[in-house]
Amino acid sequence: MNANLAVKQGVMSNRSAPLFAGLLCLACAALGASSAPPQAGPIYIITKSVALGAPDRWDLLSFEAASHRVYVAHGDRVSVVDGQSGSLVGQVEGFPGGTHGVALLPELGRGYSDDGKAGTAASFDLSTLKLVKTIKADADADAIVFDPASGHVFVIDAEPGKVTVIDPKSDTSVATIDGGGKLEIGVADGAGSLFVNGEANREIVRIDTRANRVSAHWSIPQCVSPHGIAIDPKTRRLFTSCENNVLLVVDADHGSVIASLPIGARTDGAAFDPVRKRVFSSNGDGTLTVILERDASTFEVEATVPTVIGARTMTLDPKSGRLYLMAADFKVNEAAAATDYRNRYKVTPGSAKLLFLDPSP
Repeated sequence: MNANLAVKQGVMSNRSAPLFAGLLCLACAALGASSAPPQAGPIYIITKSVALGAPDRWDLLSFEAASHRVYVAHGDRVSVVDGQSGSLVGQVEGFPGGTHGVALLPELGRGYSDDGKAGTAASFDLSTLKLVKTIKADADADAIVFDPASGHVFVIDAEPGKVTVIDPKSDTSVATIDGGGKLEIGVADGAGSLFVNGEANREIVRIDTRANRVSAHWSIPQCVSPHGIAIDPKTRRLFTSCENNVLLVVDADHGSVIASLPIGARTDGAAFDPVRKRVFSSNGDGTLTVILERDASTFEVEATVPTVIGARTMTLDPKSGRLYLMAADFKVNEAAAATDYRNRYKVTPGSAKLLFLDPSP
């Protein structure tokens, strides 16, 4: 995963190849594009900024409810932060090629992350934060999901379009699934299906997690480069954020598109709050798009909340509604500003930080 400002691997990730041309202007445009009515103030506010420092690369985040810990794929390590106090709990080290996601299995006391360049995944102890075992995956291991229905961990290998299946009981790979083209992030419904964004083919790939096979390819041609994905398991709605500034609501049983809503630019993350019935898209242009789910057929943009340029990956505490986003300080790359839009902005070294966004009272 490449690119200076692509918050996914490093200066953000392979999901973030092109960079932010005119990011500030894009942020203004995104704010103006919202269909939400005027508000007295933001419905989410940044309440804390936790300095994590180097490395200057990061990717996906995961929240563990029992411990209130936030696990951040942070360059060659996983940084673990107390999601209440903001204190740094520790680091899981041993991913020299760059980690991209974290799957958590608190009932087993185990976590998993991946190493993109090495094409591996590794288990670690949630108490000691020490590596337990390294497991071969495929090239470009890029995201990782735990599926409670099968009890397996699924490593999404982006460029090869493969999914490596790991059995945590033996810490071994038990299957490889061919997704049919470059893949992105995935989400499990807890009932035996894993939904993975098919970036290459503009589709959602549904995987039967008990049989370890693809059960459907759902075309979403109106979505350019699907990135973030989340689910409401009750209404059976998937939420896929797209690089062409839209978020699609998709029927999780039949694959039909229910709605299309405007979001900010440079999306890389999506989340769903089951308590407040809100869908989120975290956008690299420095905005958070908040969408209200009124019912299974009715969705509307509720607000566009200012965040920080580059804050495009996130995780959620569903009980409190707190969102956690990774960001950094950016400066203009003067040498490239006029001609090289992909590298127009550079991370200020050592400025990586975790933002806490809380719902307004």
